[in-house]
Amino acid sequence: MSASAGTGVFMLSLMSIPFCYLFNSLIYNNSAEAFCFAGCTAVLTLIISVGFMLQKKAPADPLFYVYAVLAFLSVVNLIIALEQDNIIDGFVTFYLKEAEPHINTAHGHMISYWDGCVHYLIYLLIIAAITWGDSYRAIGLYWVGSFLMRTMVYILGNAVGKYGTQVTPLFVLHMLYISVSVWACFRVFSQPSTLAAQLPGIQEPQRTSLHHRPLDLLFIVYLVPALAFCIFRGLVVLDCSSKWCEDYTQQFEPYLKDPSAYPKVQMLMSMLYSGPYYIITLYGLLVPGCDWMPDLTLVHSGAMAQAQFSHIGASLHTRTPFSYRVPAESQPVFLLVNVLYALVPHALCYRCCTQPAFFLESNGEKKTQ
Repeated sequence: MSASAGTGVFMLSLMSIPFCYLFNSLIYNNSAEAFCFAGCTAVLTLIISVGFMLQKKAPADPLFYVYAVLAFLSVVNLIIALEQDNIIDGFVTFYLKEAEPHINTAHGHMISYWDGCVHYLIYLLIIAAITWGDSYRAIGLYWVGSFLMRTMVYILGNAVGKYGTQVTPLFVLHMLYISVSVWACFRVFSQPSTLAAQLPGIQEPQRTSLHHRPLDLLFIVYLVPALAFCIFRGLVVLDCSSKWCEDYTQQFEPYLKDPSAYPKVQMLMSMLYSGPYYIITLYGLLVPGCDWMPDLTLVHSGAMAQAQFSHIGASLHTRTPFSYRVPAESQPVFLLVNVLYALVPHALCYRCCTQPAFFLESNGEKKTQ
């Protein structure tokens, strides 16, 4: 298949720039010149994009069109983040003043950057894979974890935080976006795995004992304190009266008490989902034949990347009230712990996906089943 369809999607996503300027100038500035310029640019970009997409046979995979729309919306989110930081002006001014108040919080600001940069890159990679007929299951599972974490924290934080009573009609559109994306998650899970086809012989790695697998031993050593850390932060946001919890909140992460409730939901999600994940992963590293390990680590690493990016950024952001920001003297420790908490799952994911022989079922086991 030609790459023209993917190029058309890329051009279509860039069309969100004049579209945002078009509608903002129409509603907010009431400028005829700006409206005319943005309208002509949008129409021209649309014509070019459709031309690229129709040069060859359109892809049959429905996710191609879903991710094309999501890529368009990702650029809109990047525009929102840039205008919030006063890097650009006049593109979404009306939206920032009149739309949902959650988007103007530090957490909303960080997820706009995440969606506009990381998710946008993922969408383009998946679209390129569909265009060329390649498998996109791995990058798709990473997106599934990132999307689910972003969505659950954002929706639940909106519901229980200080903005819970301020629901706008745009919430209905947001739920439509979430519904379509959840359907896309199930489609990604249904894609066939390519790991087993790459490894004709897997018996030898599975006979290797743990002390001959030093990297796996290091991961096991990491998983134990990681489990304790996620439980500890869950207890902190549940208002545990322990002096350790109070001292940790005051000295290292006062953002956990932010009234927006996003950090509270984030830590509860980590305790309730990442906690069991660490226990299951310990089992998977000790017992051979756990073929779900590569997929599980992909989903979890995507979720942790999104969660830690939003949490670290919001903890330090100027939109967070000063009393809830990380104290300057504690920032090195805070950054070290939280960055490692985000990076090590990616190292484990890389190990499971590039050397999966230990986790795959042998032919003898499959025949027995």
